[in-house]
Amino acid sequence: MRKTLKSLPITSLLLFSTSLLSANLLAATNRITPDDIMRFESLKNPVISDTGNMLAVEVTPDRGDSHGLVKNLRGNNEFSVKGGSKPKISHDGRFVAFIDAIPLLDSEKASKKAKKKLKSGLVLLDTSTGEEQRFERVKSFEFNEKGTHLAIWFEAEELKKDDKSEDKAQSLKVDKDDKGSTVELFSLNDLKSITFKDVTAFSFDKSGLNFALAINNIETNKHELRLVKLANNTASIVHSLKQQQFGSIDLSDDGKYLGFTYGDAKAKPFGREYKLSLLNLETSQVVETAKSKDWTLNRYTKLRFSDDSQRLFFGRVPQVSQQLQVTKYEEQADLFDKQIITSNRALRVWHGDDARIKPHEVKQYKKELKRTYLAVLHVNGNNLVQLADLNVPDVEVQQQKRFALASSDLPYRKMITWAGFYRDFYLVDLNTGRKIPLLTQQSSSEEPNLSPGEKFVSYYLHGNVFLYEIAQDRRTNITKELGVSFADEDHDYPSNAPSYGFGPWINEDTGLLLYDKYDIWQVHTGSHDAFKLTAGEGRKHGVQYRVTGLVEDKEHPSVFKSDEKVLLHGYSDIDKGDGFYQAQIGVAGVTPLIEGDYKLKLLARSKDAQTIVYSKEQYDLFPDLYTANYDTPQDAVRQTDLDQQRQGFNWSQSELVQWTNGDGKPLDGVLIKPTNYVEGQRYPVLVYFYRFMSDRLHAFPQMKINHRPNFAWYADNGYAVFLPDIRFEVGYPGETSVQALTSGVQHLIDIGIADPQAVGIQGHSWGGYQTAFAVTKTNIFKAAVTGAPVSNMTSAYSGIRHGSGLARQFQYETGQSRIGESLFKSPQLYIENSPVFYAERIKTPMMIMFGDKDDAVPWEQGVELYLAMRRAGKDVVFLQYQDEPHHLKKYPNKLDYSIRMMEYFDHYLKGKPAPKWLSEGEAYTEYKKAD
Repeated sequence: MRKTLKSLPITSLLLFSTSLLSANLLAATNRITPDDIMRFESLKNPVISDTGNMLAVEVTPDRGDSHGLVKNLRGNNEFSVKGGSKPKISHDGRFVAFIDAIPLLDSEKASKKAKKKLKSGLVLLDTSTGEEQRFERVKSFEFNEKGTHLAIWFEAEELKKDDKSEDKAQSLKVDKDDKGSTVELFSLNDLKSITFKDVTAFSFDKSGLNFALAINNIETNKHELRLVKLANNTASIVHSLKQQQFGSIDLSDDGKYLGFTYGDAKAKPFGREYKLSLLNLETSQVVETAKSKDWTLNRYTKLRFSDDSQRLFFGRVPQVSQQLQVTKYEEQADLFDKQIITSNRALRVWHGDDARIKPHEVKQYKKELKRTYLAVLHVNGNNLVQLADLNVPDVEVQQQKRFALASSDLPYRKMITWAGFYRDFYLVDLNTGRKIPLLTQQSSSEEPNLSPGEKFVSYYLHGNVFLYEIAQDRRTNITKELGVSFADEDHDYPSNAPSYGFGPWINEDTGLLLYDKYDIWQVHTGSHDAFKLTAGEGRKHGVQYRVTGLVEDKEHPSVFKSDEKVLLHGYSDIDKGDGFYQAQIGVAGVTPLIEGDYKLKLLARSKDAQTIVYSKEQYDLFPDLYTANYDTPQDAVRQTDLDQQRQGFNWSQSELVQWTNGDGKPLDGVLIKPTNYVEGQRYPVLVYFYRFMSDRLHAFPQMKINHRPNFAWYADNGYAVFLPDIRFEVGYPGETSVQALTSGVQHLIDIGIADPQAVGIQGHSWGGYQTAFAVTKTNIFKAAVTGAPVSNMTSAYSGIRHGSGLARQFQYETGQSRIGESLFKSPQLYIENSPVFYAERIKTPMMIMFGDKDDAVPWEQGVELYLAMRRAGKDVVFLQYQDEPHHLKKYPNKLDYSIRMMEYFDHYLKGKPAPKWLSEGEAYTEYKKAD
């Protein structure tokens, strides 16, 4: 269903909202409240048109309904779109499409059953006229590459229970995966549309010539491929089959070919075997690919042509089999048939030699069910080459014509349990399928990098970068003589330090850019000569330079010209400020463009223009959006003004604090002073932390209600908020964390900020563990709130991360917990780092929070800590939020936890009366569920 209306110009809306804001300010108190936080709006999903003339963004409160904001960057037209979220913009910016989200009130009022039937819609804004069109029950939508057309795919019609017609009854027998639904194709020039029913797949070509659809209706035996010539919007049937269900389709960009798969419509989708054909749209000739005895196609096969239309990539599988089904009891004798009875068992067998432990295997089951093995059809010659196989299942294709990178984690799936993630990497020949081994047991995060011209592969290994010359089969360490490590200098885990990554290649594969901690290096691929593109300014001044402003596209990585000017982002390790800088390929040196005590985030760049979108923020400056030319970000124009939301409140300030740890090492942290701070007055302090926090010095506080304390709320409620950096030592994560925390708090006491009798601490997950451990070692904290903490490393070591199904052992041996050894080799380290063993030492009141469906840390870890403290007679309260994962998701629970946390700290740090739930607890109560 479609509705047409006029969009309200944003100027009118701003006047309206500003008047409301002014009225609210007059009536409001000076204190930030949870209600203010719930209504506070943020910006999400900013996008810019390819031509750089139109900006769209989602404006969303923490609780409530979003609206879309659209701004013409070359004119004065601005619009607000009610309910709009996740915008997409047509190529030329004339049209902006938003998801028309379900209003929150409708969702909250609906029963659980009715909520499943609620479907979002689409709102299409014509930026030239301000006219909106709204469409209900939209499954997906897509602009074509040239921006001339929009395809809207609607949800399938729902059958009514009281519809007993023969036709409807018959339709219920068709598998839902075989049923199509309506697609409406709009010509954006005149807004005329063509409607197609029973669509199961569609495809635009990138050249803007054609639009193809697969139409399937098993009930009427209609199976057609239709083609729309976009120049005149004429549709025709280009191919049809009887009793054959069309599957995936794709159009070549030269407008010549339509690839498609098809299979027996009578077979159920899960077990249906598909074939691949190529339709020549110029001659109407259909070419079928040769059959293979080892490989076939299934319902999950997807087709994708290369940009030059010479190669068609698709997935194959060794075999297609029907889904297993539980045997049903049909006759009296079946009740005593052992085979039938045991077929209804609920059993999972865990074998010691399983590649994956069972929970991980279960989590990966659907992904593996949909796995296909990449093959390529070379269109000229109809030559089909299998690229991936059962031993090397993963192939990543960009737009290279000869080679692709392939990998396999199969040899290391068992050791994932305790050692983390590794892969073998290969170079695969697209013409033959031959695989050239590149790397063995490489960290999965350190993927090699194939040059666009296919002459080289660069890769990182043990602190150095290597260059593999494909034609010469030669490997060279290109960084060993540079006098600097390319490994992460801040790595404090019991594993090999990762790299800082790669920058783009230089055209014709003549060079590439590399990152150390601070500087960018340019390396010549022929001579291997290297120099610092940033002229050593990074390490000299403590600024971390990185290339930025690239058009994001995995299939088409950016390539720089040999003398191109490039935009850099810089982060000062010293004063924590950001900047944009300019460098020129081939020339050492950087030119500052804009830098200061703020945080800059480049969010988008137009594909076919030089326009960039970035945000600029400070603790007391909302991250509004700015647009500028790629070469001159300092000349930016501010495009949004959500900072006005702060104007009704007393907003606090942040500052950098530095101190020396107990072992003599310097540490940084962020101090957020209370609003209306008075020099010389001491304040209650809330310590919040995780690992490195000082880079948040200039970050605008997240105005949300969640599992974290809201910094602005606490500061406005009279608290100083302290965010210290933590640097860990392998084997002693708890002890080194305590050193950083206590020395930092003592520094605040020494400089007259902190009231030594009113320091609280809050952490979640890894921060929750550190919080729980800290109070076993020090009494400096007068109240502690710990969310989802590991309390007993000996029991958590062999637990399961239920979200992923992975074992937790690798996390302790090589990961975040930083023990560095197995429980069996170093049991004492696990005990020494476990708060539960030292519960009798705790003198700090503690509130523990867990969701009892925690998918990262077993919630029983909270139970262990609670029971240990209860047994030791300690001051403890445990909040168990039902059916919640690692981070609270349900808004009532998030708000409840936030309020209780504030009440808890107010009682212990400010001396306010304890709320009844804290002084007396709460009896278990069951509520009748609403219908």
